Amino acid sequence: MRDRVVELELIKDNILTGPDPEATRKQHAKGKLTVRERLDVLLDEGSFVEVEPFRRHRATEFGMDRRRPHTDGVVAGWGRIHGRQVMVYAHDFRMFGGALGEAHAEKIHKAMDLAAAAGVPLISLNDGAGARIQEGVTALAGYGGIFRRNVQSSGVIPQISVMLGPCAGGAAYSPALTDFVFMVQGTAQMFITGPDVVRTVTGEDISHDDLGGARVHGTLSGVAGFVYPDEVSCLEDVRYLVSLLPSNNRMPPPAVPTDDPADRPNDRLLDLVPAESNQSYDMAEVIAEIVDDGEFFEFHAGWAGNLLCGLATLGGQVVGIVANQPKFLAGVLDIEASEKGARFIQMCDAFNIPLVSLVDVPGFLPGTDQEHSGIIRRGAKLLYAYCAATVPRIQLIIRKAYGGAYIVMDSRSIGADLSFAWPTNEIAVMGAEGAANVIFRREIAAADDPEAKRAERVNEYQRTLMHPYYAAERGLVDDVIDPRSTRATLIRSLELLRAKHAALPERKHGNPPM
Repeated sequence: MRDRVVELELIKDNILTGPDPEATRKQHAKGKLTVRERLDVLLDEGSFVEVEPFRRHRATEFGMDRRRPHTDGVVAGWGRIHGRQVMVYAHDFRMFGGALGEAHAEKIHKAMDLAAAAGVPLISLNDGAGARIQEGVTALAGYGGIFRRNVQSSGVIPQISVMLGPCAGGAAYSPALTDFVFMVQGTAQMFITGPDVVRTVTGEDISHDDLGGARVHGTLSGVAGFVYPDEVSCLEDVRYLVSLLPSNNRMPPPAVPTDDPADRPNDRLLDLVPAESNQSYDMAEVIAEIVDDGEFFEFHAGWAGNLLCGLATLGGQVVGIVANQPKFLAGVLDIEASEKGARFIQMCDAFNIPLVSLVDVPGFLPGTDQEHSGIIRRGAKLLYAYCAATVPRIQLIIRKAYGGAYIVMDSRSIGADLSFAWPTNEIAVMGAEGAANVIFRREIAAADDPEAKRAERVNEYQRTLMHPYYAAERGLVDDVIDPRSTRATLIRSLELLRAKHAALPERKHGNPPM
């Protein structure tokens, strides 16, 4: 027995050491950590428990029978983040370039099945070159098993994809099916067809980074929700995100201790937000003033900047915040903002995270590009997501809220539990200028002084239909509040709604806009 134990220890030491030192040197030369170094950063110290470390592939073709390393290029197991259990699998680029084969895929399937059965978050550290060509269709079938499990666990457990290297071909679809995608600049890429294929088919010469690097997916495609300059800062924020999420959809989000008083007045808001609706300001500063300790974990910070989405805490309770950003495109809703908001709202609803919507929106972005690109169906995604959400929903109208965009931004009419407004609010079909030009078009044209008549009618429209208390008088706003009491009002409202339960109609599933 003692001899067998010595043999076991030797094998396990070799597994932990990994391939030859030259492979490790090359990994470090690219600015990348090894697979176990990454796990050390991600997980609480000493908490990782590995599964199937002895696994080897069974392929024999093309010299594969002479290369059968333990782990088969993927390390899988469970550990803790801030004391809470998570499941993780991580590609080891030093073996077969992290490419996925049959045994490799079965290990991932095992990790995914365990995560679903235990009801814990699943984190994948992706650094692989796609399907293992030497194993043919069995490798492709392995990806199919991953995709199916991604979908089965969608909305059940949080799924986090961390892109630390290349991710090509069908392999890119697994991260796209998960809840959160993190990317590291300079080393991570995602694309369906690589630069060589693009060059052959289209003649376009493009680099890996320009085709599918972190900048592209963080600012243009919207695939990556979080982008970082290095692996350590990336993995640290993965840990932070996990601390804000429940382990599964049957649990509430974790309570987060805070010393920030619930009744802290927000005097600074009086100076942050101009009363004039055509003046810009930074909504991110408003959010920082309201939430606990000024901490706002923003999603998709580089994409669709006219809508801010992210997680924060109010009175120690995790909330999802959706807010128009007047600093960017005047906070207008467009295709990208609608899709960004819809995805975020669906995530929050799936994991029992209350929603707070801060509204200052002039409408939907007009233009042929938007119309021809499908603003109707794609903008409807945001509306659908709000209407379908059953978590506590609170709307706060800060300034303007015009037309269909007012309805879409979680108005009372589509199911918000509570709606509040500042005394600067303007809720109307459109702005007073546009409304007066439509209603009084002929009168203005026939006047001796059209500009004076227009100003007169604009003022009349504002006094009649756009004063700050018009919606409150009709029960469409629950209260007009002093901006300085915003934080206290939101926290008290969330306390009331904490036990909210909404019955859903019996159906297989909805059919959201495409």
